Amino acid sequence: MDELDRKILRLLQENARTPVKEIARQINLTSPAVSSRIHRLEESGVIGGYTAVLRRPAAPSQVEALISVLAGAAARDELLALVREEAQVLQCWRVTGSCNFVLKVSCANIEALEHLLTRIQRLGSTNTQIILATQLDRTPAL
Repeated sequence: MDELDRKILRLLQENARTPVKEIARQINLTSPAVSSRIHRLEESGVIGGYTAVLRRPAAPSQVEALISVLAGAAARDELLALVREEAQVLQCWRVTGSCNFVLKVSCANIEALEHLLTRIQRLGSTNTQIILATQLDRTPAL
């Protein structure tokens, strides 16, 4: 991967719908050369797919939180099943440290968060941080 590939990736990360012709113009290459590079990046797995980033409208009662979970080995499969079925769980990471999972959740209100926590706490101990504001939201460029 060279600097031109990195420029293409940065442009696609900003807007994956940027036309090849526009990318070519911005990096001073021909459209076929850019198409070829994008295809190569897709084939090699550097570009793993394209997605739409959805923004939820700000709801005054919306509560987002990070939940750290320490689940024993016997409860991990059940915890992962709960995480997969629960629409309020946006992301789940397996981590090192004092817990073994961190969940990002979005609940309609505090009562919904409390209900979700009660379900999770049957499977392990939790530590919860409510997200007050997002100061930065981006995926790092390669």
